Amino acid sequence: MNKKDKIKSENNYAFIDAQNLHNGVKREQNWKIDYARFRILLRDKYKVKKAFLFIGYIPENQDLYTYLQQCGFICVFKQTLPIIDKNTKKITYKGNVDAELVLEAVSKKDAYDKAVIITSDGDFACLIKYLVKHNKLEKLITTHLYYSSLLKQYAQFITPISVFKNKIKKEHSRKP
Repeated sequence: MNKKDKIKSENNYAFIDAQNLHNGVKREQNWKIDYARFRILLRDKYKVKKAFLFIGYIPENQDLYTYLQQCGFICVFKQTLPIIDKNTKKITYKGNVDAELVLEAVSKKDAYDKAVIITSDGDFACLIKYLVKHNKLEKLITTHLYYSSLLKQYAQFITPISVFKNKIKKEHSRKP
Protein backbone atom coordinates (compact mmCIF):
# COMPACT_ATOMS: atom_id res chain seq x y z
CA MET A 1 0.00 0.00 0.00
CA ASN A 2 1.45 3.38 -0.96
CA LYS A 3 1.36 6.50 1.21
CA LYS A 4 -1.62 7.99 -0.65
CA ASP A 5 -3.70 4.84 -0.05
CA LYS A 6 -2.73 4.81 3.64
CA ILE A 7 -3.95 8.40 4.10
CA LYS A 8 -7.31 7.50 2.55
CA SER A 9 -7.78 4.58 4.95
CA GLU A 10 -6.89 6.45 8.11
CA ASN A 11 -9.41 6.26 10.89
CA ASN A 12 -8.37 8.98 13.30
CA TYR A 13 -10.23 10.25 16.36
CA ALA A 14 -10.11 13.71 17.92
CA PHE A 15 -10.32 14.27 21.67
CA ILE A 16 -11.16 17.89 22.47
CA ASP A 17 -11.02 19.74 25.78
CA ALA A 18 -13.97 22.06 25.06
CA GLN A 19 -13.41 24.57 27.87
CA ASN A 20 -9.72 24.85 27.06
CA LEU A 21 -10.56 25.37 23.39
CA HIS A 22 -13.18 28.01 24.16
CA ASN A 23 -11.01 29.91 26.64
CA GLY A 24 -7.94 29.79 24.45
CA VAL A 25 -9.63 31.08 21.33
CA LYS A 26 -12.33 33.45 22.56
CA ARG A 27 -10.88 34.84 25.76
CA GLU A 28 -7.17 34.81 24.95
CA GLN A 29 -7.10 35.25 21.17
CA ASN A 30 -10.37 37.20 20.84
CA TRP A 31 -12.07 35.26 18.04
CA LYS A 32 -14.77 32.60 17.84
CA ILE A 33 -14.69 29.20 16.21
CA ASP A 34 -17.19 28.15 13.60
CA TYR A 35 -17.60 24.60 14.90
CA ALA A 36 -19.05 23.28 11.64
CA ARG A 37 -15.97 24.50 9.75
CA PHE A 38 -13.70 23.19 12.50
CA ARG A 39 -15.25 19.72 12.23
CA ILE A 40 -14.72 19.77 8.45
CA LEU A 41 -11.09 20.78 8.94
CA LEU A 42 -10.55 17.87 11.33
CA ARG A 43 -12.12 15.48 8.83
CA ASP A 44 -10.29 16.76 5.77
CA LYS A 45 -6.85 17.57 7.17
CA TYR A 46 -6.46 14.87 9.83
CA LYS A 47 -8.90 12.21 8.58
CA VAL A 48 -10.87 12.38 11.84
CA LYS A 49 -13.82 10.00 11.68
CA LYS A 50 -15.01 10.66 15.24
CA ALA A 51 -14.52 13.90 17.16
CA PHE A 52 -15.20 13.65 20.90
CA LEU A 53 -15.89 16.99 22.56
CA PHE A 54 -15.55 16.83 26.35
CA ILE A 55 -17.75 19.50 27.89
CA GLY A 56 -19.39 20.36 31.19
CA TYR A 57 -23.16 19.90 31.16
CA ILE A 58 -25.34 22.90 32.01
CA PRO A 59 -29.06 22.34 31.24
CA GLU A 60 -29.64 25.84 29.87
CA ASN A 61 -26.96 25.24 27.20
CA GLN A 62 -28.99 22.56 25.42
CA ASP A 63 -29.17 24.58 22.18
CA LEU A 64 -25.36 24.75 22.11
CA TYR A 65 -25.06 20.99 22.64
CA THR A 66 -27.57 20.30 19.87
CA TYR A 67 -25.65 22.60 17.52
CA LEU A 68 -22.32 20.91 18.32
CA GLN A 69 -23.84 17.49 17.66
CA GLN A 70 -25.31 18.73 14.37
CA CYS A 71 -21.79 19.84 13.41
CA GLY A 72 -20.64 16.25 13.86
CA PHE A 73 -19.15 16.26 17.35
CA ILE A 74 -19.82 13.51 19.85
CA CYS A 75 -20.43 15.38 23.08
CA VAL A 76 -19.15 13.68 26.22
CA PHE A 77 -20.75 15.47 29.13
CA LYS A 78 -19.25 16.02 32.55
CA GLN A 79 -21.39 16.90 35.54
CA THR A 80 -20.72 20.47 36.64
CA LEU A 81 -20.70 22.11 40.02
CA PRO A 82 -22.04 25.63 40.50
CA ILE A 83 -19.58 28.12 41.97
CA ILE A 84 -21.02 31.33 43.40
CA ASP A 85 -18.80 34.41 43.48
CA LYS A 86 -19.08 35.78 47.02
CA ASN A 87 -18.81 39.40 45.88
CA THR A 88 -20.93 39.49 42.72
CA LYS A 89 -23.19 36.51 43.48
CA LYS A 90 -22.63 35.46 39.86
CA ILE A 91 -22.82 31.71 39.25
CA THR A 92 -20.22 29.96 37.13
CA TYR A 93 -19.84 26.24 36.59
CA LYS A 94 -16.87 23.95 37.00
CA GLY A 95 -16.67 20.64 35.14
CA ASN A 96 -13.16 19.26 34.81
CA VAL A 97 -13.09 16.83 31.87
CA ASP A 98 -9.44 15.74 32.08
CA ALA A 99 -10.02 12.25 33.49
CA GLU A 100 -12.83 11.49 31.04
CA LEU A 101 -10.78 12.61 28.04
CA VAL A 102 -7.78 10.50 29.06
CA LEU A 103 -9.96 7.47 29.81
CA GLU A 104 -11.75 7.68 26.44
CA ALA A 105 -8.53 8.18 24.45
CA VAL A 106 -6.83 5.20 26.11
CA SER A 107 -9.82 2.85 26.22
CA LYS A 108 -10.61 3.45 22.53
CA LYS A 109 -6.99 3.22 21.31
CA ASP A 110 -7.61 -0.01 19.40
CA ALA A 111 -10.55 1.57 17.54
CA TYR A 112 -8.56 4.38 15.89
CA ASP A 113 -5.32 4.69 13.94
CA LYS A 114 -4.12 7.99 15.42
CA ALA A 115 -5.40 10.57 17.90
CA VAL A 116 -5.65 14.32 17.49
CA ILE A 117 -5.64 15.95 20.92
CA ILE A 118 -6.91 19.52 21.23
CA THR A 119 -5.80 21.32 24.39
CA SER A 120 -2.99 23.39 25.88
CA ASP A 121 -3.33 21.85 29.32
CA GLY A 122 -0.22 20.22 30.78
CA ASP A 123 -2.44 17.79 32.69
CA PHE A 124 -2.59 15.85 29.43
CA ALA A 125 1.19 15.36 29.19
CA CYS A 126 0.83 11.80 30.50
CA LEU A 127 -1.71 11.02 27.76
CA ILE A 128 0.52 12.54 25.08
CA LYS A 129 3.46 10.49 26.37
CA TYR A 130 1.33 7.32 26.27
CA LEU A 131 0.09 8.00 22.73
CA VAL A 132 3.60 8.73 21.44
CA LYS A 133 4.93 5.55 23.06
CA HIS A 134 2.22 3.53 21.30
CA ASN A 135 2.61 5.39 17.98
CA LYS A 136 -0.94 6.70 18.29
CA LEU A 137 -0.47 10.48 18.27
CA GLU A 138 -1.18 12.27 15.01
CA LYS A 139 -1.30 15.86 16.24
CA LEU A 140 -1.55 18.02 19.34
CA ILE A 141 -3.44 21.19 18.48
CA THR A 142 -2.77 23.80 21.13
CA THR A 143 -5.53 26.24 21.93
CA HIS A 144 -3.71 29.00 23.81
CA LEU A 145 -0.97 31.33 22.63
CA TYR A 146 1.26 29.85 25.33
CA TYR A 147 0.77 26.19 26.09
CA SER A 148 2.01 24.26 29.12
CA SER A 149 5.76 23.72 29.35
CA LEU A 150 4.94 20.06 30.08
CA LEU A 151 3.95 19.71 26.42
CA LYS A 152 7.06 21.33 24.92
CA GLN A 153 8.92 18.02 24.59
CA TYR A 154 6.28 17.00 22.01
CA ALA A 155 6.91 20.06 19.80
CA GLN A 156 7.14 17.95 16.63
CA PHE A 157 3.44 17.07 17.08
CA ILE A 158 2.22 20.56 18.03
CA THR A 159 0.27 22.91 15.80
CA PRO A 160 -1.30 26.05 17.29
CA ILE A 161 -4.97 26.45 16.46
CA SER A 162 -4.25 30.02 15.34
CA VAL A 163 -2.70 28.52 12.16
CA PHE A 164 -6.26 27.58 11.12
CA LYS A 165 -7.91 30.88 12.11
CA ASN A 166 -8.73 31.92 8.54
CA LYS A 167 -10.40 28.56 7.88
CA ILE A 168 -12.38 28.14 11.11
CA LYS A 169 -13.12 31.63 12.42
CA LYS A 170 -16.80 32.43 12.82
CA GLU A 171 -17.54 35.23 10.38
CA HIS A 172 -20.76 36.52 11.88
CA SER A 173 -22.49 36.44 15.21
CA ARG A 174 -25.23 33.89 14.64
CA LYS A 175 -26.12 31.79 17.66
CA PRO A 176 -24.81 29.77 19.36
